[in-house]
Amino acid sequence: MKTLVIVTHPKMEESLINKRWVEELKKFPEKYTVHELYESYPDENIDVKKEQELIEAYDKIIFQFPFYWFSSPPLLKKWMDEVLLHGWAYGSKSGFKVGGKKIALAISVGVDLDDYSAEGKYKYTMKELTRPFELSFEYVKADYKEPFVYYGLEHNISPEWIEKSVPLYLDFLDQF
Repeated sequence: MKTLVIVTHPKMEESLINKRWVEELKKFPEKYTVHELYESYPDENIDVKKEQELIEAYDKIIFQFPFYWFSSPPLLKKWMDEVLLHGWAYGSKSGFKVGGKKIALAISVGVDLDDYSAEGKYKYTMKELTRPFELSFEYVKADYKEPFVYYGLEHNISPEWIEKSVPLYLDFLDQF
């Protein structure tokens, strides 16, 4: 079964790592469907029915994005608010269309892993900071998995550091 990768990056043309991940995923159309939200909705007017039909067509879904103000880019939050509706995603006998689907996050992070700890600069772990995603997907009865997180991009933005992430990300997707 193919994996749907919903990519949310507000400035993909300026991205180094998310753009590289998308390039790699597109080499395997038999395994991955890449859906870029900012490309699909530059005006941010989301076609809810189209998005719901897309979600219904896949059993494995990845939300890929850069860590943005300790969360996701705003279009992903808007997508969740508008697409995961009562009566479709939860709250009725016909709801829970996301139920049972495997869902995970793939996040690129500028700072180092050590900064995301109780003793670190930001005082919280990535697990703690992504808890709203975990709770949201559990609420709609999805099978939420631990995220893939690639740290250190501010300090290690070399082509080697970026390339090192590609097989790690693909391995994560293969194990997903």
